[in-house]
Parts: sequence; structure tokens; C-alpha cells
Amino acid sequence: MAAVVRGGARSQAKPRAQARVAAKPAANSRRAKAAYAPGKLGAATRVGLHPRIAVAVAGGVLALGLVATLATGHRLQDFFATVGVGVDRELAGLGFKVERLEVQGASPMAAGDIRRAAGLYKDQPILGLDLESVRERVAKVGWVKEVRVVRLLPDTIALVVVGREPMAVWQHGGAAHLVDAEGRLILEADPSRFPDLPLVVGDGADQAAATVLPIVRARPRLMERLEALVRVDDRRWDLRMKDGSLIQLPAVGEDSALIQLDQLERQSQILELGFARIDLRNPELVAVRPKDPAPPGQLVANGA
Repeated sequence: MAAVVRGGARSQAKPRAQARVAAKPAANSRRAKAAYAPGKLGAATRVGLHPRIAVAVAGGVLALGLVATLATGHRLQDFFATVGVGVDRELAGLGFKVERLEVQGASPMAAGDIRRAAGLYKDQPILGLDLESVRERVAKVGWVKEVRVVRLLPDTIALVVVGREPMAVWQHGGAAHLVDAEGRLILEADPSRFPDLPLVVGDGADQAAATVLPIVRARPRLMERLEALVRVDDRRWDLRMKDGSLIQLPAVGEDSALIQLDQLERQSQILELGFARIDLRNPELVAVRPKDPAPPGQLVANGA
């Protein structure tokens, strides 16, 4: 019969020799394993958990991680709210804490704004983290159209983003902002870093630009001369050219009006010759106002 320890005193039953020899290496083995416990188990000892208990808890958490790794809802944080934050902190001591924040699907320019909005910090307990709150904060960033927050145990949070693509610079009330195809403002973006985007001006231009810009962009010769699209009374567009001339579009049928401009361009190279104004508001009549002639005695272009 093997020796039994109870209350610190050894029982009087004398074990057989074979049992005594077998028990000693086992005890030495246990001491050896304790002496070479992994780092996580060492951390468990420091937070007050016996290594065996830590292994059992960690095993349970890892099993839970098969679901929690892809979980984006409230279940895991609700569980830790029930059992208390103390367990969450103790498990953070075992390595279940935020070490990395990955932003996927966003441009490098947007990633910094998204990271700041997430509001996460290094070594924050990961298991009780409220992923929905993180998602709501990130979703408010102008760069973000959609976002999914993924917990990758033991130490990573991934933000999977569908971004908003800047479509134009909207100038209104003395301020300039980037807008996407849905007219959503990207407030974090610096418009000066997007000099190649078209400029739209005026009330309602942010919402209406998505309709007119594709048909204007389809005409490279027009685009290269265009300075801004100006929204008039939130019902129609004027195209302001870099040389100060103006093309007036109708409230409806902008594409048909620009087809008339294409025909005029093929016939007379009007974009090359220059003009003061082209009025395309009447589908039955295209009115062209030439540039004012130079005053007498003033040199004109090319010295003619």
C-alpha cells in the first residue's frame, strides 16, 4: 500500500519495497515538471493560480476559442461579465491579452485613423472585450463603409474593413471635404492630398456629383480643361473651365447635352478655339458665346 499523506503526517502503514521505488521517481518527476513549467504556467503562479488549474482553465478557454476566434457578437463578453472581470485579468496574465491590432482592407492613409478610433491598448484583456463597441467606434470613421471585428486568440484583434473610395472634393461654405460616391463625407482626409480628384461646388453638389461625374469623366478632352462642377440651385450643373469659360448643362438629360457638345467639338474644335459660354440647357438649340475680342491696339495670342 502506497504511503498516504494526510494533514502533514505520514500514515503508519509500511509500503512494500516495489511500491516505494515506483513512487519516488513519480514524485521526482512531478518536482521536475514543476521546476520547468512553461512561461504561461509561471505567470499563472504569479497571479495565484496553481499550474494544474491554469492548464485546465487555458484548455477550456482554447476550446471556447474555436467559436470565439470568429465571434463578433456579445456572447463571450457577456460570459465574462457574468463570471467577473477578475477572471479576465487572470487569463490576461496567461497571455490572453491584446498584443496586435490588424487592419485589413483599408488604405495606408486610412489605417491610422481606424486604429485610433478602435480605442484599444496593449495588454488589454482580450476575452471580455466588447467587440460591438469597437465596431461602432470604427464605423464612425469616414473612411469606413463596413467593418467586422474579429477576435483571434490568444492576442490579436482584426478589423476587416470595406473602405470608402474618395470620388470628389466638395467645396461648400468656405470649407473643402472629400466625398465618396454616396455623398458621404470623409472628414479625416486632407483634400490637398488629392489634387487629381474633380472639384464640385455648392449646395447639394456632394449628393448629386455621383450622377454627373461618370459622364464627364468619359470625355478626357473635357476633363483636362475642367476646373470645377458648380451646382446651381441644387438642380443643375455649370462646368467651369480652367480658362474661365462656362458650359451650362440642363437640369435633366445631362448626357444628351454633352453628346451635343461632342458633335460641336467634332465640327469646329470648339474646345480648342475657346469660348465664353456654351448654353446646352435647351435641347433644341445650342447657344455659343465666343470670347470677347481683344480691344483695339492690344496684342492677342501668338502675336497676331
